[in-house]
Amino acid sequence: MNNLGRQFQVSIFGESHGECVGVLIDGCPAGMPLSREEFSFDLDRRKGGKKGTTSRKEPDVPFLKSGIFKGRTTGAPILILFENTNVDSIVYEDIRFTPRPGQADLVAFQKYGGFNDYRGGGPFSGRLTAGLVAVGVIAKKLISPVKVEARLIEAGGLKDIESAVSRAVERGESIGGIVECEAMGLPAGLGEPFFDSAESLISHMVFSIPGVRGIEFGAGFAAARMTGKEHNDEFLDIHGATKTNNAGGVNGGITNGNNLVFRIAVKPTSSISSPQRTVDVRTGEKAEITVNGRHDVCIALRVPVIVEAVTAIVCTDLMLIAQKIGGIIR
Repeated sequence: MNNLGRQFQVSIFGESHGECVGVLIDGCPAGMPLSREEFSFDLDRRKGGKKGTTSRKEPDVPFLKSGIFKGRTTGAPILILFENTNVDSIVYEDIRFTPRPGQADLVAFQKYGGFNDYRGGGPFSGRLTAGLVAVGVIAKKLISPVKVEARLIEAGGLKDIESAVSRAVERGESIGGIVECEAMGLPAGLGEPFFDSAESLISHMVFSIPGVRGIEFGAGFAAARMTGKEHNDEFLDIHGATKTNNAGGVNGGITNGNNLVFRIAVKPTSSISSPQRTVDVRTGEKAEITVNGRHDVCIALRVPVIVEAVTAIVCTDLMLIAQKIGGIIR
């Protein structure tokens, strides 16, 4: 459904052009200092307005509605809201019955019988990731000194991100990208074999980010072209440090104490200005649409901080389960 986690549970809600989006966090230990100002840095990293991103600018002020008292977490569920103040829904009336290729419009219409909020993608929009980033701010504090860092390493097939974005802007096209994430300082022993493996849980959370099409850990797909000797990570000490990290910090679904490393593939933004062929859901007849509105040329530019957030959320849950985080933080 719309929630994930065992000890550190996150529920997400809202629509792109509704009154607000937000998250509810259950399981945050009591006593952790927390202020609105602490959210600003990561939320600013997610915002649009930069070259290659949407022109929609939201203030993204987090309203901490519960679970915080006198500047500290109380142990009660934390409700965080973000108001949607800069919406332009008129353009979506023109394409209400002509689903955009690559978007969730058609499946939403089919699943919800046409009662779905189609404005700006409704609950399928990347707008909801503001809430994930907010949870990530809390999660990063909880798992400190563990650090999670992500960066865009490729866009449109090029390592030169700026050139790739400039070309796409000139052509009126959209491009995808590859984001690499690394969690440093994780203890060994997090995760379970099979269904709750560290990779399974991270992958589950990563695929909640709109536009993500693939994930690989460590050597990833390149492992299929390696020999066993090439892929095996040679141990350096009894604590599990290895000479290489082809496993990406996980063996048998359990963190091994080395850095957790993975990469994700982000697709090109589906909403583009070029005319596209679709169908009219009322008649079944073929139709042509031109998608207007404010859309990212390269959504991957804004994804790294979101990847950091969802990774920190999973790490927090696993560390709480393993009792690696205290019950009351002072």
